[in-house]
Formats: sequence, C-alpha cells, structure tokens
Amino acid sequence: MAKSEAWHDVGAISELAQRPLQQIAIGTTKIALVCRDGAFSAISGVCNHVAGPLGNGRLDGDYVVCPWHNWKFHCQTGLGEPGYEEDAVPTYPVKVENGRVLVNSEPQSPRTRKKHDPHPLARPVARQDGPIRVVGISTTVMDAANPRYSTSDALLEHAIEHAHAKEDAETRLIHLNDLKFRACEGYYSKSSHACTWPCSITQMDPTDELDRVYEAIVHWADVILVATPIRWGNASSLYYKMVERMNCIQNQITISNKVLMHNKVAAFIITGGQDNVQAVAGQMLGFFAELGCHLPPFPYIAHSRGWSAEDMERNIEYVSKSKELREGAADLVCRAIGVAKKLLTSTATEARTTRGGRKAHQLDVKAQI
Repeated sequence: MAKSEAWHDVGAISELAQRPLQQIAIGTTKIALVCRDGAFSAISGVCNHVAGPLGNGRLDGDYVVCPWHNWKFHCQTGLGEPGYEEDAVPTYPVKVENGRVLVNSEPQSPRTRKKHDPHPLARPVARQDGPIRVVGISTTVMDAANPRYSTSDALLEHAIEHAHAKEDAETRLIHLNDLKFRACEGYYSKSSHACTWPCSITQMDPTDELDRVYEAIVHWADVILVATPIRWGNASSLYYKMVERMNCIQNQITISNKVLMHNKVAAFIITGGQDNVQAVAGQMLGFFAELGCHLPPFPYIAHSRGWSAEDMERNIEYVSKSKELREGAADLVCRAIGVAKKLLTSTATEARTTRGGRKAHQLDVKAQI
C-alpha cells in the first residue's frame, strides 16, 4: 500500500498532459511519467540495461522505449516487452486531485532482471600462450563480384605471408569489404555511458559482423597491421567506418578507466595514386595510439605518385613489380613483431618478479612469526 506521506505533487494536469512521456524526479528517485489517452501512469525512469533515462525516450503503443538502447517496458505494469517480461522496472502509484498530478515515491512493484548471458566479447582480456599473432585488416572497398587489383591489399598480403613463413607468427587476414556491419550510430552522443563495450550495435544486432574485428584486435592479436588506399587525400571510407565503431574501445578508458588493449603493436600500409600520405598516416597513428597501441620505429610504409599521376595502370604495375615495396612491407611487420616480442617478454618478466617478490614477502612474514 502506498504511504500517504509519500505522495508528491509533480505539477498541473494541463501542463503535464502536453507531453506523452517525460522524466521527472522526486528527490533522488527518477520516474518516467506517462500520459496516454488522458490517463497518467508512472514507472521507474532508470532502465534495467545500463541505467538509461526512460523518461527521455518515446512511447511505442503501451511501451516506453529507452532512448539509449531501445529496451521496452510497459507504461503501466513496468514489465518488459513480450518474451522479456522478467525484465521489469518498478511502477509508482499516480492520482489526480484538484487539477494536480500526484505521484507516490514508494514503488508498488519491484525491479526484476531477466538473466542475460554476457556477450562473448565481454570476457576478461587475457593473452593466451603461443606464438606472436598478427592480424591484417584490409580496408579497400571494391565490388566483391568483380574484384580488382589493390596495391594496399597486395602489400598487406605479402606482409602477412612473410610474418607466417619467416617469423613463425600466427596470422589472420580480415577484409572489411567481406563483412556486413552497421555504421556508428552515435550512442556516445546520447550519453557517454550509452556507448558500451562491446559496441551497443554488436550487442543488439547478431547479424553485425564487426565482432570479428573486435575479437581479433582486443582478444587475439599482438600486432595489428592496417592497410588502406588513399581516397581524395584520405583513408578509405571503410577505414573510417571501422574506426568510428572502434571508438567504443577508447571510450571505455574515459568512461570506466578500463584499458582493453595491452601490449599491442599497430603498423600501417598506405598506397594510392594521390598524395597526402603523411596526413592519412597521422590520423591512423593518432587513433591507434589512443587505443593504447605501441608503434614500431618507422610505423608505416607508403607509396604515392602524387596528384598529377592519374594513370592508375602505371601505379599498379609499379607496386606489383616493386621489390622495394614488398621488402618494405616485410620489414614493417618484422619491426612490429619485434616490438610485440619485447613487450610480451617484459610483461612476463615483470609478472615473475611480482610473484617472486610476493612469495619472498610471504616467506619473510612466516619467518617473523
């Protein structure tokens, strides 16, 4: 039963009825106030998912839709949408007196949570034993049914083959062009905490295939080798589509002080018939450094014939026959692998030292006892 002293006047009917849904606060209690067909109801203003403000969302029939990640709760019962009724938010009594709307701050139903298995990407990041692991990421856009020669892809493939054959590295090659994934939809712009790890899109859309990139760069690889053509003085559109989605990794640092990427090395291959190599490289270097990646000496190789070179046939011929560029790609991945080995060795030594120090301290304590 609602306590009489817990009733609070939240405003005039004439004013509150103008909006079908709004977020109000009674002290520290956030409430989503609904006006549907002239009748008021109230549920918690805090979503079960990651505490999104339900009152700032929208109504979909009888359901309040969270503005952050679209979870739905019935505007009168607080129950989740069909199939998710176990996910329920508290409801609050509402009454109308003398043209005023009163809400009782004592909930009349509890908050309940349906058990949701964590996303596979949400597992703790731990480097498994084994050889150095190199992932190559191609950002070239092309018609998959009618593929063409890509200078950046050719050098990337050579570097990956060299890493496997000459450095005994485990390798993976990911072509973004083969993946179906949505562009970033600006969850961080809704609220910093609306940008989650894994990416909100990855959690909501099981058909989104950028999870393969997340898995590779966060959980698997020691070396990340990214290749891009130059397009109007910039990296490819697929590159930017990928890194916008990767912003969820960097945001974990600022939101939760949670660094997901440790002891990883990034390097780059940049080719094209246009110039602006250094600006393209600068953006790529800056972004991956923000993720926590280390960079090898001379962290990218690049080839461009400048703005006046529009005869792409000659550009392709040069790259395909260039021993110097192939050697450059091989040297690049070797430098990156060398840095990765030093980082992993240093981390292992530090861990042994820490364990040894802890053991010595324990023995010393026992001796004193």
